[in-house]
Amino acid sequence: MGKRRKSLCPEFLRKGKMKKKELEKFEALLLEKRKKLISEMGHLKKAALEMTLKDSAGDISSYSYHMADQGTDAMEREKAFLLASKDGRLLYHIDEALRRIKDKTYGECLECGKPISRARLEAVPHARLCINCKEKEEKEKLKQGR
Repeated sequence: MGKRRKSLCPEFLRKGKMKKKELEKFEALLLEKRKKLISEMGHLKKAALEMTLKDSAGDISSYSYHMADQGTDAMEREKAFLLASKDGRLLYHIDEALRRIKDKTYGECLECGKPISRARLEAVPHARLCINCKEKEEKEKLKQGR
């Protein structure tokens, strides 16, 4: 990451760029998203990751069933794992945004230190980069083939 400028708070708040009410609004939005995500992750875990082969087949006997069915079940579990890991990353970013609210650095780009636009924060409340820095990051990822 690039050099971080000094924190924009409390000057950031005093200049009217991010008022306390706005921070509270974004905090409530992030907490709601976090609650919903944790609920979805719990449902996913219960529905896909805790299901045994016997349960998924609907078979009460302990005999194995067709290999194609086992392959499909394995693929479904892998897909559930990938979704859970993506949700885990989103949860991490939400928690980091909540930490930045607490630290009074929310709304500050972690790369260049400039304020993140309100429109961007409204669309992606857990944003850590301004749109320009995010575009640069995405272009770098494309160059590296990730």
